[in-house]
This record gives sequence, structure tokens and C-alpha cells, in this order.
Amino acid sequence: MDTDYDVIIAGAGVAGMVTATSTAKHSDGNLRILVIDRNSRDEAGKKTSSGWVCGDAVSKNSLDYLEREVGVRYGKPEVEKAVRGVVAYSPDHQSKAMFEGEGYVLNRKLLPQRQLKDAEKLGVQFLFDTYAEALLANNGSITGVHCRSAKDNSSLKKTSKMVVDATGSASRLRTNLPIESHIEKEIDKENDMESTGRYIIKFEAGKKDSTFFDPDYCIIHLDQKIAPGGYAWVFPKGEDKMNIGLGVQKRLLERRNRELGKKDTLQSLINEYVQTNPVIRTWKPSESMEDKGNEKGNWQVPVRRQNDCMVANGYMIVGDAAWMPRPIDAGGIGPAIYASTIAGKVVAETLEAKDTSERALWKFNTEYVRAYGYRMASSEILRRFLQILSNEDLNYGMKHFLGQDDVDSITRREHPEFKGVSPGNLTRIIWALPRLALARGLRYTAQKSMRLIQHYMNYPNTPDGFEEWHAKFTAELREAYDKFS
Repeated sequence: MDTDYDVIIAGAGVAGMVTATSTAKHSDGNLRILVIDRNSRDEAGKKTSSGWVCGDAVSKNSLDYLEREVGVRYGKPEVEKAVRGVVAYSPDHQSKAMFEGEGYVLNRKLLPQRQLKDAEKLGVQFLFDTYAEALLANNGSITGVHCRSAKDNSSLKKTSKMVVDATGSASRLRTNLPIESHIEKEIDKENDMESTGRYIIKFEAGKKDSTFFDPDYCIIHLDQKIAPGGYAWVFPKGEDKMNIGLGVQKRLLERRNRELGKKDTLQSLINEYVQTNPVIRTWKPSESMEDKGNEKGNWQVPVRRQNDCMVANGYMIVGDAAWMPRPIDAGGIGPAIYASTIAGKVVAETLEAKDTSERALWKFNTEYVRAYGYRMASSEILRRFLQILSNEDLNYGMKHFLGQDDVDSITRREHPEFKGVSPGNLTRIIWALPRLALARGLRYTAQKSMRLIQHYMNYPNTPDGFEEWHAKFTAELREAYDKFS
């Protein structure tokens, strides 16, 4: 059947742009690739009406991977600031975990313009000011997209041999997928979504305190009073410029308000967090052109493992549409780069082979799981455990139970073993006595996480074994959910 395009990619955010560029690269420019985005060309990849709202941080490893696999290297002005690592502080600021590892803080407004140029050089076409509203299907396979113009509300159809969905966590395409598949259509909004927000500000310095701002490190504050169920952050964009914000779980914010007799909202918590930072004497939203329209914003982030299946006949999900942000820190740029690079390779291969069935596309599941995704279920369990801890538990745990081995594991995106609470460690057993429930919880989390990693490493190579694999996996997961509930 003749189609308008070989592949349509819905969404021009990080995942959509990288998928398009990777597909073009790995097909030697021989495919007809269309990217559809609801925004105008000048505002490509804009996430919400508030702008390109994001924490903006990405590891050097992720950008190195993109350069190695796709031949694209980002630089100034889209790379705004280099950092040496991440430092996480306990609620009392008496303990810290320093995660060394080079990274960058990006300018998310400028990045899509760079990505647009990279993609167009390789022959990728774009259709802006257009909503991808529904998927077209025929004989159990996706065959294109039904679109609506953002300018005049007119309808149009674009056909293709397959569609890649990069339209975000609330994707209507995924939710209304019109064919049978193993893809989960809905996320658990109560437990697996975080409400987040941030400012990009310029400030005059007040008191010097590296626990509140360090131009060389991204700072994370763990505090259930400031950011219940999430964390607060200060990411440097210069000596006098920062991305500052926080994320919360709605249910835990409501519980915190009841306990404290308050009526705080996400925005009031963010405002208080900025106002009480002693390093900031005076501040105002950034007024530079590269930040215009992006100085302040809120957004919703999925914080579970990726969708356990990300392909169907003629259809693939990537980025936030596949719930890829890391559960432990909600970082989405790195996972999107890895996944979309792999997606582009698989799309090019399957189109060349003239087979875009679920079975042919299954390689995307297995390749991403083995390269990056196998760790995410364990991070989800650790995140759920940390969310139930009090500030007192966080202070004690970071001081007495978090070892350098654990920090190094987290830096490598691996799950910490928390050997400090192992039964054979007599010194740690003594330290554990005042917080025995905490020690037992950490030990259970470490053991459960290892089982989940092992199970995910046995991800089926074809769709045939998926249902049996998934049933065993979800049973392991539910056991931990019940324990932490």
C-alpha cells in the first residue's frame, strides 16, 4: 500500500527529535520521515503553555552516547552550563551524598532549534501547528495519524507504514490505541505521577552556603516538609543564575498539609523554597531572550519504570509517552536520548525489511531494556520506599546507613545494596537499633530490587513469552507495593 510517509513521529520534544534524527541517520536518508508538532516552528518542542518546563539537567554520558551512535554533539548555546556532579542533602543538611560525574544544564528553549536543524540536514520533514489527535488503523496495524490544524481547526490525515508516539505522558494516541497490544494505556496517576514546577532566575548573592547553591554541582534537597514525596532542587545555570524548583506527590502533599494544619500548594511551596534560600538575597525571573516565555512553569512527570511493552503493530512509544523518566529523580532527558537513539535504529531496520509488526519491532523493547531500562523497576521500588520515610528517618539513614558503595551504585544508575544494614555488619547493627524498622525496610528494598533487576534481565526476546513474564513481574511488584502502602 502506498503511503504519504514511511514513518510519522508525533511530537517534537527531545524524544521525537532524537528518534527522527536517529532514523534518518541509520537509514542513510532513504526514508520519508515526518515529524508532527502542535507548536509553531519557533516554539518547537514546547511542553506546556508555560514553556519548555524541565529541570534541564543531563549527564555527559547521555550526550556522549548520542554523539557516538548518531553523530550529533550539542554545544553552546543549547548547553548552558557544565557541572561536576550532583549533591543530595538530608533534611537537616548534616549529611550529604555526592554523586560525582560530569553533566550539563541545558537551555531547553534553544535545544529544539538545534535539533530541528540537525534533523532537516538529514532530510526529515516537519508539520508544525498541527495536533496528532488519533491513530489510523487497518487490519490490526497502525497506518497513520488523524490530525487537526492548530491554525484553522481543519482536519487532515497522514498515512505511513508506522507511527512513533512521542507526545508526552498523557498521550491521547497511547490512551486510545485502536488495536490490541501489550502496551499499558493508563498510568497510576495517584502513585506514579509527580507534580513539579520551577523558576529560571537571576539573583544577587546573599550568604555563602554551598548546601543551598554551588555553581559546580546540581543540588538536591530531600525534605518531606518542603517537597513531600519528591525533592527540591537548585541547578546552576551560571554564577548568578539557576533553575530552582521542586516536585511533590499530590497524595503526600495533602497528608503533609493535614498534619501541619496548612493549605500549601505546589506553587506556594516553590515560592517559599526560593524565598528561604539564604544564598538568594534578591531575585527575579530571567529576562534574557533565550529564556523568554520559559521563566516559570509547572508540569506533570511520570516516575515509574518505562511501559513494560513499548511496541505494537506499526506503533512505538518513546520518551514520556512511554513513562521513561527515571523513578528515583524524574530525570527524563537521558532515558529519552538512549531510547530514541535505539528506536531510530529499529525503525530503520524494520522499514528496510518491510516488516513493522509487533514481532519485528519487539527488538526496541529488548534493546532498551538491556541498555538502560532493566534498572528502572528497582528504582521505582526505592522511590516508593523513600516516599514513606519521615525527615527523621532520612536524616538518620543518610548519616548511618548510606555508604560510599551505595553512592557509587546510584551514580552508575545501579541499585544500591545498602550493605550497611546487612546482618553480618555488627557495627551497623548497633546503629540500626534506634531505627530498626528503617534498617529492615532498606534491607527489604535492596533484596526486592535485585530480584526485579534479575527478572527484567530475563525480558522475553519475542512477544510469545511476554504474558507469562509480565504476570510474574507484576506479582513481585505488588508484594512491594503492599508492604509500603
